[in-house]
Amino acid sequence: MDCRPNECKSLSSRERSFWPSYIYLLLNNGIPEKSLKWYVNWATQFARFLKEKSLEQCAAKDVNCFLNHLREKKNIETWQVEQATNALRLLFRDLMQVSWARPKIESSHKSTGKVLSFHYSNRPFQGHSPNTGYQDEAPPGDIGTKYEQVLKKLQVEIRTRHYSYRTEQTYEQWVRRFLHFHDMKPVESLGAADIKKYLEYLAVERKVSASTQNQALNAIVFFFKYVMKKEVGIIGDFTRARQRKRVPVVLAREEVGRLLSALSGMHALMAGLLYGSGLRLKECLSLRVKDVDFAQNQIVVRDGKGHKDRITILPKRYHGPLRDQLTRVKKLHKEDIAKGLGEVYFWPALERKYRNAPREFIWQYVFLSNNLSVDPRSGKVRRHHVHESALQKEIKKAAYKAGLNKRVTSHTLRHSFATHLLENRYDIRTVQELLGHADVSTTMIYTHVLNKPGLAVKSPVDEIGVGPS
Repeated sequence: MDCRPNECKSLSSRERSFWPSYIYLLLNNGIPEKSLKWYVNWATQFARFLKEKSLEQCAAKDVNCFLNHLREKKNIETWQVEQATNALRLLFRDLMQVSWARPKIESSHKSTGKVLSFHYSNRPFQGHSPNTGYQDEAPPGDIGTKYEQVLKKLQVEIRTRHYSYRTEQTYEQWVRRFLHFHDMKPVESLGAADIKKYLEYLAVERKVSASTQNQALNAIVFFFKYVMKKEVGIIGDFTRARQRKRVPVVLAREEVGRLLSALSGMHALMAGLLYGSGLRLKECLSLRVKDVDFAQNQIVVRDGKGHKDRITILPKRYHGPLRDQLTRVKKLHKEDIAKGLGEVYFWPALERKYRNAPREFIWQYVFLSNNLSVDPRSGKVRRHHVHESALQKEIKKAAYKAGLNKRVTSHTLRHSFATHLLENRYDIRTVQELLGHADVSTTMIYTHVLNKPGLAVKSPVDEIGVGPS
């Protein structure tokens, strides 16, 4: 995702160059990716507010003046002012490291509910989430300041085990929330009883789902086991939440046709591959040029779920559209190379071995993003694949346009792929291989739509001939 401002006339070229560094700082301070653009927005608004001044020339009074300006606006809420304050605090104190911003910025409230001008204090900054009031939510910078060493160690442990960046973000967020819930107590004093108390809070107060509760437990247990080197043992009488077994939503062939017809361009091609090849959304997004084999009519899925490779079908229908897409990718890649860019994300160990590989065309993503972005781990400016939300939103719009009265997601197309293959009497083991399931019992869930044995039964009400028809 590209959060850098497109235009900011009041900024010098040197100032423009540090926006990638600012975004990298935000990510390291635990700011969620979906909030990055708002933090950058507040910082760029402040830069425009300075008019002829540069960021290096401003002082604390300029920040106070800007925050007061925001408070006077009727369409700006209190939590937005708090967010802007946190954005400027991270900008000046942590990135630019100016002397007047070294003390932490704090905001307080009058009984009227208005936010006072910020002042300096030795106490941590207290912000408010727009969702509000939950005991385990706090501005990420506060937790990062006190627990900087253990959070860095958590990051190292996750990356050493080659967990995905998304898992790293998720685990870090849960650990931050857990630490804040216990009033930022010394981490050495926390144990099994504290974990149980937090998990009960999530279940009773937050009313989170079973999967969310188990996710939090996994993150916290990982933290204690690998970072704190402490075995949490049995967490009292607390047990893992039991998840419900749900029947997957499957579209009929005619419904799939209507859905795909309602999509256009690259999104139609991506959705077609989800259904025609049984790809997961992430697998489709991560597809690289070299993994598309037109001669063998196959797609090689690299580093799929569980870090496994597999081979699946390349539908002949999409040969033409895929070749056109690769032509567009090649053109965009050549333009990036001419600008001194053109690198794609590459596995660090392989990058050391094959230094020029990240700039080669065959390693580029098939579905490239239109914008450049900053790699949150390395800080390099690269062109990543399109964001997953883009296709998800288009599929939702297409389902509405096609008049489908089902909850249709990108994964629904994968469910439909598996179900329709079984309906065509393909061997379940073959379907298991194409889907990349480790256990055939996972694939068995799709047999619910087959016309035998249960669904072949005739309802008794159809035999008595009574009732509305």
